[in-house]
Order: sequence, then structure tokens, then C-alpha cells
Amino acid sequence: MSQTTDPFAPVMQQMMQAGQAMAQQFFGFLGTPQAQHPLGGAPIQIGTPDPAKLSALQRDFMEKQTRLWNAMLEKGRSGGKDGGAPFEIHAESGDRRFSAPEWRASPVFDYIRQSYLLNAGFLRELVELAPVEDDKAKNRLRFLARQYLDAAAPSNFAATNPEFIKLAVESKGQSITEGINNLIRDVEKGRISMTDDSAFEVGRNLATTPGAVVYENELMQLIQYSPLTDKVAKRPLVIVPPCINKFYILDLQAENSFVRYAVEQGNTVFLVSWRNPKAEQGHFGWNDYLEQGPLTALAVAREIAKVDQVNALGFCVGGTILSSALGVLAARGEDWVASLTLLTTLLDFSDTGEIGLFIDEQSCASRDATIGKGGLLTGRELSGTFSALRANDLIWNYVSGNYLKGQKPPAFDLLYWNSDSTNLPGPFTAWYMRNLYLNNSLRVPGKLEMCGAKVDLGQVKMPSYLLATREDHIVPWQTAYQSTRLLGGKTKFVLGASGHIAGVVNPAAKNKRSYWANDDTRSDAEGWLAAAEERKGSWWSDWADWLKQHAGGECAARKKPGNTKYKAIEPAPGRYVKEKA
Repeated sequence: MSQTTDPFAPVMQQMMQAGQAMAQQFFGFLGTPQAQHPLGGAPIQIGTPDPAKLSALQRDFMEKQTRLWNAMLEKGRSGGKDGGAPFEIHAESGDRRFSAPEWRASPVFDYIRQSYLLNAGFLRELVELAPVEDDKAKNRLRFLARQYLDAAAPSNFAATNPEFIKLAVESKGQSITEGINNLIRDVEKGRISMTDDSAFEVGRNLATTPGAVVYENELMQLIQYSPLTDKVAKRPLVIVPPCINKFYILDLQAENSFVRYAVEQGNTVFLVSWRNPKAEQGHFGWNDYLEQGPLTALAVAREIAKVDQVNALGFCVGGTILSSALGVLAARGEDWVASLTLLTTLLDFSDTGEIGLFIDEQSCASRDATIGKGGLLTGRELSGTFSALRANDLIWNYVSGNYLKGQKPPAFDLLYWNSDSTNLPGPFTAWYMRNLYLNNSLRVPGKLEMCGAKVDLGQVKMPSYLLATREDHIVPWQTAYQSTRLLGGKTKFVLGASGHIAGVVNPAAKNKRSYWANDDTRSDAEGWLAAAEERKGSWWSDWADWLKQHAGGECAARKKPGNTKYKAIEPAPGRYVKEKA
């Protein structure tokens, strides 16, 4: 069999040129509006690569393409077995897009698969050669290259996906019909389906821990959960979840509910359920969230429990809001909180991962001018931003499965929550992006004035339990570790396995994963980890033991929620969490 008589030669000849074309198209793509990240960012100024290095890269690329071509021809001659010129391009670890046997069963699709991987590697190396002004610009270029390559994968297109073809033939076209129907339904919903939405309902099988709303204002409802033990800690636990998504990530189903676990440990738990803002709430800013959120919640919990101090916990941006509120209380001379727990929280914003790459003066000025005085950052924009960070898992996986293969994604509570997006008020968003992500001002004592007080996190002096997660792509754990340098009290830092959500929602009863502990936080992050002890199981148990030290003693569990001033308004989880963006 010769190259000229090979029936697949035309396909392979076209693929030989695809890497060069892909690179040209990508750098052309950078100048289009589609290249803008949802958070914005100034255009990337790219210089001319070193000619010698560029030439060497192109030679290496063509050599690998030739070796791949010859290996595929040899495989064809030997009836599908590896011949005398073994050569294969492998996907990166964890990349499941081409794991199905159909990609290797046909020489055409096997070549399409490997050639794409080779072309993608060429473009990534070309990006490394491209001269840009600074490291941030280079990281933005890497991010955009990944978005472009993920979108261009042959698994995303019917003509180049053998799994699509096999299913279409086997189902006599029914999979195509189902895929079209899935697409139509998702267009009507305005988002990609990641799970079977009909399988879940907030209040029915999600957010079912018993309790009642005992207070509400225009920004939040405060839930008090019913006790599950006869005796409880005298000091209640007040939880402040993030306002950028729904609180029930901490109260999914009974077996993986952190809220239920905290109640089972003998805590009276209060939780802030943030409102999903509509246009009429579009004027609220950072100070409003502090005053009407944690500052109010802490005051109400203290009154209901009849205590001077409570324990407080914040998750993600909820932890940033809570810490800021505690800074305000410290400046006012108030000492309402006995202990602080922060889960995957940034107080130092020096390295914010890929989210921060597209937050610069231009993007902040744009937000200031558009929604900074009023309006909304929509849930769709927020969802698009976070999905883009893991596009293969949260976008293209479902494009291929839902629309090409005609499949329906299985029921998964975490992904249902992930799709239940929320809006943010424009002034809050603009202040947050500029003062924290761009200027990193919270770490500087007295630089930021909040609620009429100069905030110094060094004056937040209660003991703190700080959890970060090792694979967190939203709150890099090394940056979260910097909180040990900012807070004024004794800190205990713990590192959980997995990512931003799975590392937090890790039920103790399942005894999965592990965490690292080291009471000595004098070294830097990597030094801390090198000396840390790995412990099997969930960090939940470690945290529960730590929190008991700050219980303030025990008392009989309260039979009814609220008190004469704060009466039960409605059963948990309340109205606010059910509002859609």
C-alpha cells in the first residue's frame, strides 16, 4: 500500500496542515470580540517570536507529523497492529474525550484524534514562544489557547466524532433526534443541562435539614435549624455561605449535608440564605452586604441564643464578607465572635488563579461605568465564567453527550446546584473586583473603609480554623494560606484533598479522601505542606473536635426556633433560596 493509493491519504494530507492553520486562526481569534473573557480584560499585545526558536518548533512539528503519518500507514499495512514504526500521541492525564474504543478502531478517526493532540501541543508551544508584556498576559494567552483548543476538539463535531456515528447507525438515527430535542430544550432554558433537573427540588430532596426562617431583610433570610441532640453548645454556630451561588451546597442531601452534620455535633446552627437579587436590589453594595448579612445575622443569633459570643463560619466569598464584617466589629470595639472558621476563602488576593487573569484596570473601569452605580451581574455571566475555567468538564462534555450522542446526563445533586445560578448587584460586584481582586487592599491594615470603619484584619483576634483544598482552581491553597499572616488570632490551617467544592463537601461518614494538618504555620505554604501529616478521611471530624473547644459549655436544646422578638416566618429552606436568576 503506497501513500498515493491509500484511500485515506487526502484526509491525512489535510490534517498535516491543520496545526499551522490552527495556530494562524488562534492568533487571528485573539483580535475578535469572542476572545474576551466574561470578566473582560485589555487586549493582549503580542510581539514577534524569536525566528530561530520558531523555525526549530516548526521543524519539530513537521517531523512529528511525518512520524505519525508513517506510523499510521504502517499500522494500516499490518491490519491494525503496530508495525515497525511505533509512534503515538497520547492525551494528557485525565483527558477522557478520546477514551472510547471507536477512536482507535478506524485509521481515519485514530489519525484525526492523534493529529488534533499533536496540533494542540504545537499551539501550546507556540504560545510559550510568543513575547508578551508580563506573566499575567502570558497566563491569559495560555488560558485563551486552552479555550480555543477545547472548542476545536474533533469530539465536539458530528463529522469527526466516531462515537456519534456509531450511535446514529445503531439507533437508526434516534440518537440524532434525541440530540436535537436536547438542544432545543437547552436553548429554551438558556443553559446547557448538566444533570437531570427533574430529579431534584430544593426543599423536597435538597436543603431538607429541618429548621425555620427566623429573620429576613431585603438581602437575606436567617435560618435557625432544629436541634438533633438533647444538649447543645451554648454558643451557636453562624454560617455565612457565598452570595455568588445558593447556600444549599452546604445542605445537599442528608448524607452529604455539612449543615446537618454540624447540627448532629450538638450545635445550634444559624445560616444566612442570600437573596437572588433582581433589578430592585441592583443598587446594593459591599457595605450593604456586610450590614444586612453577617453583622445582622450575628446580632440576631446572639439575641436568640442569649449569649455574648457565637462561633462563625464563612465559605468562599462568604468567608471574605464575614472576615470583613469582623474587621468592622473589631474597629467598633465589639467582640461578638469566639471562633472563626474559613473554608476556601481569600483574604489576600495576590494570586487568584485564572479568575484574576482578566481583571485589570480596563475591565474594572468597564464594570464601574456599566453596573457600578446600579444594575446586575447576571447569573448567566457568572456561570459562564466559572464553567470556562473547566470547559472540557462543564461545557464540551455536555455538548458531545447531550447534543451529538442524544444522551441525558444522570442525576447529580452537586451539578444541579452548579446550574442554579444567582445574580449579583452591580455596585457590590464592581467594588469587590476593584478593591479586592485588582488592588488587593483587604490585606493592608486600614486601607479599606467599610461601614464607616477602617478595617484591619490583624485586629480580628479570635482563634481561626482555616481550610483550603489542594486542587482548588478558584482559591489557590497557597494564597488561602496567607490568611495565617493576616488574622490576629491563633490560626489552625488544614489542607483538604480535591477541589473547591468536593474538598469541602466531604462527609465524615463516607471516610473518603484525606487532609493534611500541621499546627506550625511559621514557614511558607510549601514548607508547611512538606512538614504536614496526611490523615485519611474527612476534615469534618477534625473541625468538629476543634469547634468543641469553643462551645462555651452546654445547655438544653431549644425546642422552638426564634424567640418572642424573632418568630418563625416560614419553614427552612425559605423562599429566597428558591428564587431563580
